[in-house]
Amino acid sequence: MSGHRPGSPLLLGIDAGTTVLKAVVFDRSGAEVARASARLRAETPAPRHVERDLTALRSAFDTVLGEIATRVPPEEIVAVGLTGHGDGLYLVDADGVPTRPGVLSLDSRAQPLLDRWERDGTAERAFAASGQRPWAPSPATVLAWLAEHEPDVVARTAAVVGCKDLLKAWLTGAVSTDPTEASQSFTDPHTQTWSDAVVDAYGLGRWRHLLPPIVNSHEVAGAVTTEAARRTGLRAGTPVVSGLHDVDACALATGVHRPGTLSVVAGSYSINQVVSDAPAPSRSWYCRSFVEPGRWLNMALSPASATNLEWFVQSLCGAELREAGQADEVFTRLSHEVDAVLDGPSEVTYLPFLYGSPEGAAASAGFVGLRGWHTRGHLVRALYEGVVHNHRWHADALRSHFTVDTARISGGATRSATWLQMFADGLGLPVTTTSAREVGALGAAMVAGVGAGVYADLPEAVAATVRDLSTYEPEEAGRRRMDDAYERFRLIVDGARTTWG
Repeated sequence: MSGHRPGSPLLLGIDAGTTVLKAVVFDRSGAEVARASARLRAETPAPRHVERDLTALRSAFDTVLGEIATRVPPEEIVAVGLTGHGDGLYLVDADGVPTRPGVLSLDSRAQPLLDRWERDGTAERAFAASGQRPWAPSPATVLAWLAEHEPDVVARTAAVVGCKDLLKAWLTGAVSTDPTEASQSFTDPHTQTWSDAVVDAYGLGRWRHLLPPIVNSHEVAGAVTTEAARRTGLRAGTPVVSGLHDVDACALATGVHRPGTLSVVAGSYSINQVVSDAPAPSRSWYCRSFVEPGRWLNMALSPASATNLEWFVQSLCGAELREAGQADEVFTRLSHEVDAVLDGPSEVTYLPFLYGSPEGAAASAGFVGLRGWHTRGHLVRALYEGVVHNHRWHADALRSHFTVDTARISGGATRSATWLQMFADGLGLPVTTTSAREVGALGAAMVAGVGAGVYADLPEAVAATVRDLSTYEPEEAGRRRMDDAYERFRLIVDGARTTWG
């Protein structure tokens, strides 16, 4: 935490992820002043359904902000910014009250509908109009599924929004979204505004009125209401900016806001993204609006990244986890075991597809090449490499069109220097980490700072807050090793397609 000077302006960034809600207060330099968080539960009422109890979310939201209000003077918070998980969908009525539980981005109930769209040409028409390939949890697919299966719910809904927009409405009493969130389904990629043609391509013209106003990410969308101030302890009248999608927040908070740099987020998802000055739709990535109007964020992603290590620890290291008391100690121990077996070629290959893959819904995870003399260190080394290989698959797709000469990384993989060196060797790029611990919340605070006039613009916000920590340069021996391992990885994936069906 920083040595905050009383009376200097503070910025509150709120990050609503799929598992944790965080509120972090920063000073103008991007240093943390206070933080509070709460775990969020996901409900699975039916196979493929992943939902959120919104009464519990609101309780957690009020509690977390209440903790913040006891740790810093609320009158010193000059603006609030929000970010949250993308995709999925939250439905509210005319009073801003949810009409059903929230649908998370891990939900895949709409996969059969998506398969139908692929067969009947809807997906192709939508891509032509929007530059976006629909996928199971995208807002368009979820809304179409709900309109088909829960028509009464949709009929009493007044607006469909993302997670951070629901929280914003709870603070301000007004419903809106921002360009980064809006571009997940229904916007024209050239105008970056809602498009009737796109809505009609999905066959959802009847529900066009559910799309809320779009307010630029750094612009003030409302203010904390008296009622919200009573619930949270924040100061009534505090400006709340429109906010941004969490992947945009992560890019911004790690210093990626111009073309030429690959932004890598190695967390629950393998997220790989490049900013561009013109839209570049492709079936290999999502072309979405960036924080600044007139810029786009081109992202190639799949749910196959550092979460694999968390699964490994929780499933296979239970005794050590109980002994250590916290996962970070086990992660450190495993990284040392990897260091001990780094000499020589990679012998074990890991497919990191526990929760999904770029190869389709049927792909699964697994170790290949395992022998009796291999140790746990060999398994974790293979897991590290497999995650890097999956990121490289996406990064190579982006590099087929965009020029990048460096990468900046955030997420769970940054806990291991060994893993970071593998990223540099596997991507063939210098990979830089930054000092920010909570990049999502910092990105939200940065746009809040622009909206409040703390920063003149986003470049000034980046210059003021982003601090480089370490840069990992590709090493020749490591590059050869990772190239050989990647070639074997791709051969195994190609062969596995026949067994995945």
